[in-house]
Amino acid sequence: MTTVSWEDFDRIEMHIGRVTAVEEFVEARRPSYIMTIDFGPRLGIRRSSAAIKPDYAAGELQGRLVVAVTNFPPKQIANRMSEVLVLAAVDADGSMRLLQPDGELAPGARVR
Repeated sequence: MTTVSWEDFDRIEMHIGRVTAVEEFVEARRPSYIMTIDFGPRLGIRRSSAAIKPDYAAGELQGRLVVAVTNFPPKQIANRMSEVLVLAAVDADGSMRLLQPDGELAPGARVR
């Protein structure tokens, strides 16, 4: 495991967002969705590709609060741009569970 300095970690911006739309991302190599996520008035609306289709139905994602890294540069995945990285935990069997806050928070809340 690589050690990361506190200064490096502090440069990573993570925020709470609310999923407002989910569409199937058929061009992706792995079964994926494109999620439209509202991060509040300061960060606005961003889109993310997430290879979580085997673990979530689209309807389960609609309205869900998620945790995302919001200051990575956009990344091209197939024919789309992913603007944020939605965080998930990976179980021993490879299944993924999205990270979410313990309670209701406003979109845009900073995660530390």
